[in-house]
Amino acid sequence: MTAALMAFAGGLLIAVLVLLWRWRASHLHQHDALQAREEHLTVALWGSGEQFWDFDLDRRELHLLQATESGADLGLVVASQRATLPLVHPHDRASLRRRLRAHLRGDEPLFTSEHRVDPEGDGNWIWMRVHGRTVQRDERGRPRRLAGTARDTTANRHADAERRIASEVLRSMSEAVAVLDRELHFVAVNPAFTQITGYSDVEALGRPFTMLDSEGEGRGSALRQDMNRQHWQGNVWMTRRDGEEILCHVKHNGIPDAGGEVNFHVVVLSDITEQKRAEQELRYLANYDALTSLPNRSLLSERLARAIVRARREGGHVAVLFLDLDRFKDVNDSLGHATGDRVLRAAAERVQHAVGPQHTVARLGGDEFTVVLEGLGVPAEAEDVARRVIEAFALPLSLDEHHEITVSPSIGISLFPDHAQVPTELLKHADTAMYQAKAAGRRTWQVYSASMDETIRRRATLAGLLRRVVEREELSLVYQPRYSLHEDRVVGAEALLRWRNPEFGSIPPDDFIPLAEDTGLIMEIGEWVLKEACTTLRQWSEAGLDGLRMSVNVSAIQLLRGDLAATLARILAETGVASGQLELELTESAIMANVGRSASVLHACRVLGVGVAVDDFGTGYSSLAYLKRLPLTTLKIDQEFVGDLTRDPDDEAITSTVIAMGHSLQLTVVAEGVETAGQLEFLRDHGCDEVQGHYIAAAMEREECLAFLARPVAVPA
Repeated sequence: MTAALMAFAGGLLIAVLVLLWRWRASHLHQHDALQAREEHLTVALWGSGEQFWDFDLDRRELHLLQATESGADLGLVVASQRATLPLVHPHDRASLRRRLRAHLRGDEPLFTSEHRVDPEGDGNWIWMRVHGRTVQRDERGRPRRLAGTARDTTANRHADAERRIASEVLRSMSEAVAVLDRELHFVAVNPAFTQITGYSDVEALGRPFTMLDSEGEGRGSALRQDMNRQHWQGNVWMTRRDGEEILCHVKHNGIPDAGGEVNFHVVVLSDITEQKRAEQELRYLANYDALTSLPNRSLLSERLARAIVRARREGGHVAVLFLDLDRFKDVNDSLGHATGDRVLRAAAERVQHAVGPQHTVARLGGDEFTVVLEGLGVPAEAEDVARRVIEAFALPLSLDEHHEITVSPSIGISLFPDHAQVPTELLKHADTAMYQAKAAGRRTWQVYSASMDETIRRRATLAGLLRRVVEREELSLVYQPRYSLHEDRVVGAEALLRWRNPEFGSIPPDDFIPLAEDTGLIMEIGEWVLKEACTTLRQWSEAGLDGLRMSVNVSAIQLLRGDLAATLARILAETGVASGQLELELTESAIMANVGRSASVLHACRVLGVGVAVDDFGTGYSSLAYLKRLPLTTLKIDQEFVGDLTRDPDDEAITSTVIAMGHSLQLTVVAEGVETAGQLEFLRDHGCDEVQGHYIAAAMEREECLAFLARPVAVPA
């Protein structure tokens, strides 16, 4: 009994021990599995960088679960904490509420939101992406607990923003950007690449960079050689898809990987074709005249300096020819600047052809041209060239198929080493000589001499004094009577301008009238002369001398630039002189400067009743066809022909012909410069209408002339 009881008790103990062992083993297994699951969860939390959250809707409690490193041993622990709801950015609150309500109502199976929060309340906003769902409901099915994950996406948002910005910058760049692989094949291009090269991204991707090479493999090989430097830039000619060649500025950068090996290349292309063309055009404009394509002052100075250096080294000569077109301003004023430009272009071609391509012809501005002659054997060769240039202008310049114009140059010449050693002085002396050529009658040349400087200084001084000559009352008129051979009496007078300056004394008209024309002062002076002459006529009329006519010389400048008819009408009205008593005298050259304009102005003057005379007839143009176009009333035979009457048969023939021609045109013929009885007799015998000259009377002051006119004048028959 005892033994059986003991045996039972022992078996029971064994059974209990076995059960305890099994329970312990099961418990240990469950503990190990739970621990493994906790470790997996910890690693997953730590690896994902996310937080687990649990939110109790009733208690408004938030629990956060996050894996962190424990310390020096780098172990991982899961930290659970109770937290307050973070502050949501005001701009994101409405969106967050809308999404949360949609989930709580059951409209959305998951609650998702990405918004900004301020977890510390210090104004440091971070972006959080939240995922969650309802994990507990009450007996009525209403949500009571939410759980899910949350992740800080601030860095990702910034990275995305940077990528978007970089993408937009790349898309909006005006430069073509291409990414190439290690074999220099396109792997990416931006829109500007298509605009510049004509290749779309589809056409470019996978193709070699050498498809843009205008010389086959040349550029691709050069890029390969530059790979070791990683960075390279330069200008390269490339070919667009349509075959057009463009000049590109290329920047190349190699992109190394972590191991330092370059697997990608970034190439930036800028089309600089137009920029280079603009630079070339600017260089051209800096050295050449845009109108005539001749070298300008800058390039002329450079070439002249080099020519002087060579001549000094070789012992040779250099000549500078300074050309100015005579009365070119009249062309501009009467025909317009467009016609003036065509004249300048035609003149430039005429000069270049005359001197030859081996010499420099430059335009300094306006109607001024300069020629540099090198390799002269003797200085006299410069005058031969000047002669050829003047002869080249003998024929009219052709402006187009229907228009021609005749101009002539005046030329000044200076020589190295005779006259100067430096370019500026040579140009200055040639300019001085040119003004002397104009003073000598135009359409000629003059070689510089030291005495010309004094003449130029005098000219400059007179030009300054001339500006105030009317104001200072230094001008005066003298009057030379005109005698009618048919009526045997004085019928009028010619007003002649005089200038007496306190410093220079009496200045000859041949000195100051051309100067007044060149400076434009002749407009003011000419108006003064007209008014003074009409005032004299009125005084003579008031003195009882009625019916006298007054002749007044008019410049080509007055004829072409101003409104001569309006000026005459105003002066006649102011002085009360009858228009038929006034006669305008113009030289042939003044009228022929622009026949069309001259005819129009003179017709307007004739409408007023003012007479028109051609002065110095026979010394200008040989063609007489223009006489039919002009409203002339008088021809004046130049004293050059009258002076040799009775001595030179040719002058007698010319004079008698002019008288007959004038009468056939119903014009009054006046002979100037009559000095002898023989001249007067010849003119009377051939039917000349009027004469003037010292044989009748010299030019006189106003009062003296009035006294002369008041008494009978007896001229021997």
